[in-house]
Amino acid sequence: MFRMKWRFILLTFVFLTRRLHQPVTGDFAPSDERPDVGHDEDVHPNTLTETNGDVLDMNIQTSRDVPNKNFETNWDINKDNFEDADWHPPSSLLETDSDLSPEIGPLSAQCGEYSSHLTSSGHCRLMATLPPVLVGTSQKRCPDMFRCTDDISNWLHENQNRKEQLDDLTETMSELQEELRNHGHRITTLEEQGVESVGLNLTFDQRLRCLELRHAEVDTLFHVHATLLYELQAQLRNLSAAVQRVSRKTGCKINDVRTSPLLAMRATPERQHLSFCSSDCASLYHNGVRHSGVYNIILSPGTVLPVYCDMETEGGGWTVFQRRRDGLVSFNRGWSEYRDGFGEPRGEHWLGNQQLHLLSNQGHYSLRIELQDWSHVQRHALYHSFRIENEENHYRLHVSGFSGTVEDSFGWYHDQQGFSTPDTGNICAEISHAGWWFHQCFYANLNGVYYRGGRYSLKAQNLLGPDGIVWFSWKDSDFYSLKAVTMMIRPRNFRPRLSP
Repeated sequence: MFRMKWRFILLTFVFLTRRLHQPVTGDFAPSDERPDVGHDEDVHPNTLTETNGDVLDMNIQTSRDVPNKNFETNWDINKDNFEDADWHPPSSLLETDSDLSPEIGPLSAQCGEYSSHLTSSGHCRLMATLPPVLVGTSQKRCPDMFRCTDDISNWLHENQNRKEQLDDLTETMSELQEELRNHGHRITTLEEQGVESVGLNLTFDQRLRCLELRHAEVDTLFHVHATLLYELQAQLRNLSAAVQRVSRKTGCKINDVRTSPLLAMRATPERQHLSFCSSDCASLYHNGVRHSGVYNIILSPGTVLPVYCDMETEGGGWTVFQRRRDGLVSFNRGWSEYRDGFGEPRGEHWLGNQQLHLLSNQGHYSLRIELQDWSHVQRHALYHSFRIENEENHYRLHVSGFSGTVEDSFGWYHDQQGFSTPDTGNICAEISHAGWWFHQCFYANLNGVYYRGGRYSLKAQNLLGPDGIVWFSWKDSDFYSLKAVTMMIRPRNFRPRLSP
């Protein structure tokens, strides 16, 4: 800094000294003549370079129109290192920059006037008006004209700090913008979730309304069911009373059961009576009966029917509806007797077509026929399906699914035939002296006349046709009467229980 100042002062002194030794036609003569100052290259070198590569350009302008000299400098200062910059005398005279505004006011006439200004491009502009040279008079020391460099240093330092602050602010702004974008995405996501939640709320509302409607429907159905249950309980009480009356007559086993109260009703549970009276011998078997004999069954409310139960043949559970074994009971009877039944269950008997109709239509039943001849040969025929229709349909026979140890003479020929008796006008029934499912007329007639010894003839008996207990395939003859016959049924799905 001081080196630059002294160099400037030294050059100024040399310049002024040489000017004083020139003729009066110089810058300070009162004449209007203007010599070419620009050719004095000894006094005004174009540039002067300082170390560190920093260059200071200085343009100096003088005017001879006025007594004072105008001196202008133009400094180009590097921002990093400006204190060691050298000044460079101008190579030409420059006009005053209109952008410059003096920062330092006028000084005394001896020091002249100068001003310094920092331009927008970072250059220091100096303008000086040189005072007139007074020969023989000591000049007063002028103020430092280069303090602009100190201002520049301070300004550059502040500018660097502000630049750093500006960078920090820029980085902060970038972070804030990024955070703002993230917030925007979050807001968008929340809005979408809000829309979805509104949709879910709508769905929940719809479900709630649907559940409310269903609840109303269920409540209505519940009251209807409660009414029906009351009616069923009343019917159950009536039925229990009827069963009690039957049980006193038949000795059926009655068990007490408790009926649960209805929901939402604080009634005391009623004790109801349920009957376990059997409707056939198979149900008696499952109730613990294991010995063959006569037992009471109930085919319809209030109707008690004694039947013979075979609990030994092929596992038991058979309900016997026809038996022939000694000829003590005549089977040459009319329609009403065959309908209602005759004989005794322990001996020869016909259960009755009406009872057989009710019994065989309770479920799916099978038919078994046990046959024995006078030589004590026993065989059987088994039919998988058996039932008869009601009286209006003449107790029509339905039998099928034959198997057994004897050749079939019944199912294949008599199936789908109505029942006939001698008093119905059926010629076959009249000739056979029995009631049966006649066709033209029969291959089997187990309700025929009982002939002891088995064999009989038309001439001896004065007959119009065979009328014995016939199973044609037994002897391939209509004139052999069997000794013993039993017809019985049981449920098709019956399974005997093994003894422990």
